[in-house]
Amino acid sequence: MAKALPIAQTEDHGVEQERQFARVNEIIAEYKGEKSALIPILQKVQEEYRYLPEEILTYVATALGISPATVYGVATFYAQFSLDPMGKYVIRVCDGTACHVRRSQAVLDAIRKKVGLANGERTTKDMGFTVETVSCLGACGLAPVVTINDEVYGKMTPEAITEILDTLQKREGDAV
Repeated sequence: MAKALPIAQTEDHGVEQERQFARVNEIIAEYKGEKSALIPILQKVQEEYRYLPEEILTYVATALGISPATVYGVATFYAQFSLDPMGKYVIRVCDGTACHVRRSQAVLDAIRKKVGLANGERTTKDMGFTVETVSCLGACGLAPVVTINDEVYGKMTPEAITEILDTLQKREGDAV
């Protein structure tokens, strides 16, 4: 069983980094520092921070007694993990066959327009929204399908997704 590392503090990051590593230590402790728990540890870390910062990947590797390359390899192999900061709302648009033929691209275009993402951008500057296209969400009977923070929305249209986004933005006080 690996032991948690002492909480790191550097001049550059100070107290914020100390807090960051303290939470990572708690997550590692939940799994008793077992190397076999790498994936659930990374899942919890990502849930906490909305992505996997490089310094945390290195920290987890050291705490578990495995190489940083192994941790990085796992983090980059599985599509569920992100090395880039994610918005508060992660929107996944299915573009599998059933969704594609039912116009998922029009839904995606409506989302990107509503949240203000240019081509090539995934996350809004205010970190409110991250938009991703995925191959399949496993709900073909509801095509086209969108998930927002893992909540499923089926039979989407550009108009319906715009209403949902209006509601989210109003809830956050960011009405556009």
